[in-house]
Amino acid sequence: MKRKVPVVLFASPATISYTPTYILSRLIILVCFIILSSCKPNKHNEITPILTVSQNSRFITTAAGDPFFWLGDTGWLLFTKLTREEAEQYLENRKQQGFNVIQAMVLHEVRNEVNAYGDTALTGNRIDQPKVTSGNSFDDPEQYDYWDNIDYIVDLAGKKGIYIALVPVWGSNVRSGLVTRDQAEKYALWLAERYKNRNNIIWINGGDVRGDDSTAIWNIIGSAIRRTSKNQLISYHPFGRTQSSTWFHNEQWLDINMFQSGHRRYDQDTTGLAYGEDNWKYASDDYSKKPVKPTIDGEPSYEGIPQGLHDTTEPYWTDTDVRRYAYWSVFAGCCGFTYGNNSIMQFYKPSDLNPAYGAKEFWNIAMNAPGASQMKYLKQLMLSKPYFDRVPSGDLLAVKQGEKYDYIAITRGKDYVFAYTCNGSDIPLDMKMLSWPEYKASWFDPRNGKVTYYSKNMNSGITSFNPPGEKTNGNDWVLILEKN
Repeated sequence: MKRKVPVVLFASPATISYTPTYILSRLIILVCFIILSSCKPNKHNEITPILTVSQNSRFITTAAGDPFFWLGDTGWLLFTKLTREEAEQYLENRKQQGFNVIQAMVLHEVRNEVNAYGDTALTGNRIDQPKVTSGNSFDDPEQYDYWDNIDYIVDLAGKKGIYIALVPVWGSNVRSGLVTRDQAEKYALWLAERYKNRNNIIWINGGDVRGDDSTAIWNIIGSAIRRTSKNQLISYHPFGRTQSSTWFHNEQWLDINMFQSGHRRYDQDTTGLAYGEDNWKYASDDYSKKPVKPTIDGEPSYEGIPQGLHDTTEPYWTDTDVRRYAYWSVFAGCCGFTYGNNSIMQFYKPSDLNPAYGAKEFWNIAMNAPGASQMKYLKQLMLSKPYFDRVPSGDLLAVKQGEKYDYIAITRGKDYVFAYTCNGSDIPLDMKMLSWPEYKASWFDPRNGKVTYYSKNMNSGITSFNPPGEKTNGNDWVLILEKN
């Protein structure tokens, strides 16, 4: 093993004369050394710069003003199910697929939470008593604890340009009374203090829970994180078919609204707003609220999970459905999109005898499911044009908006329009609203990211654009119009 060569700041006592001039010169050298050491560029922070809300409050940006399109994955059990080697495999795969946010729980369970190495998270199953050991050497099991392992994975993700969206404690623990208000505050303050200096941390309060269930505790956690971490973004992950803005939109700790459009079909969603598969409606609700805040679908239907979630005899959601949710919500104004896969969210392994929700593939196979590989094309498309002036533009549609799968999602910037059909329906637009003398049209394929030039046109008012192929679910296309 190579030994570090010490930096000599002072000469041997036998060879020097301790005059005031000498001492002053040595102090100056020491101060300069400290300053220069602290000024060394942090490559980790350059890869994952601190994030903030954009000037127009609709999107996310880096501190330098560059657009950040949230492309997330629900790796909920990342910290408990995967070893370091497996985490490396997973994070590298997601990096290559274009993902830049991983949503993960710090504590899935308050009672007896352990990780892949058998390390226990808490002492006495108390959330305000994290079990922390002295030291963090992986080679010493007595030193390397549950929290050291989270540190390692968070830093590993940062080196790959990936942000970790931490859920401090899953909502079911709070709902069942395992977390008191006092415990919640102590834990949140401790956790935020531990990670406040890592640029690649985003916070997600809640965890599959309605905001009117234990509202006080969620506000305590959010406020404690905000007091400790002034710069890291905070969101809230709500229960299925609800949205954070219903309860927390005006809270100072909430930077980004999140909704969970959930896993139900149209005919299965019969309660509450009953939006069914129309996740764009949640986005539209949030988009109209004041004060303006970014919003995102933090959990749509997962690829490879039964429709309706609980009955494994039902059909399973596929990449076709995932793409539809992604383009519908983003074109409705979301600041990004979170993908999910049934096997990945629980990191289903051969040793798991009873996988949840009828998972059929092991996690390392499911990483390369079609939908996961296709998400990067949405991110690339959205970043290919001027980003911050983009607005939802359903008013461009020249006919009455279609229902369910006939819905046409439209967004536009100053000199471009994107219009999405999930089933190959014609897209009739009132081009006079754009005031472009002429324009060019192309088709973008969400399955592979390829753009095919279509035509160059004079603006002649209402124009209908016919996508390639026959009308059928899954024959989805994005029409790209650009001012010529």
